[in-house]
Amino acid sequence: MKINKEGYKIIFVTGALCLLAWWLIFHLINQYERAGMIWFVTILLLLFWFFIVAFFREPRRVKIHDSDLVFAPCDGRVVVTEVVSEDEYLHEEMMQISIFMSITNVHMNWFPVGGIIEYFKYHPGRFLVAWHPKSSTENERTTTVVRTDSGVRVLFRQIAGLVARRIVSYMEEGKHVTQNDRCGFIKFGSRVDILIPKSSTVLVSIGDPVTGSQTPIARLSRTIADSEGDE
Repeated sequence: MKINKEGYKIIFVTGALCLLAWWLIFHLINQYERAGMIWFVTILLLLFWFFIVAFFREPRRVKIHDSDLVFAPCDGRVVVTEVVSEDEYLHEEMMQISIFMSITNVHMNWFPVGGIIEYFKYHPGRFLVAWHPKSSTENERTTTVVRTDSGVRVLFRQIAGLVARRIVSYMEEGKHVTQNDRCGFIKFGSRVDILIPKSSTVLVSIGDPVTGSQTPIARLSRTIADSEGDE
């Protein structure tokens, strides 16, 4: 299992703290209670540390490229499919698909489409639970707009949740990116919103589980793509 580089420091620090806790408990409890207690503490601390290691796992997945499709940018479950008014950059009504990542999901993020990064911005903010409707506009988040080779603009947001306290983004305006390449990491529980043209065909429903870089969540309208690409 490959571990994402974003987890190296946390895994090392957590491991050191677990060792320190074990050492303190071993030396503080008396010898009569030590035999049973030390095995319990050892197993508990190892399970906790292995959970931290597993959180930063980076699975190997087949890269799929299809310019007509929008792929899930993360593992998780669909919690929103609705038309919203996008007021930060595109200033138009868009179809929003939101995916909630639980603390047990892989937290790598992937580009849902390929193209040029036209816009990127980091927003400091609150840490409401990630499924809260206001988390899209009030939580700490990043906003990225990718213009596909056919001219369609797709916006997506990495949103920190109640537990997540750091968003790592590999975005750079003007850079050409490939669909389903890694685009970032969100540490501990979070959400990603994907906003696509209203004419797109949504391929998922609320409650559906999705796999990042593997599950198609929408099909872009060829008519819109062709007309915007000619502008």
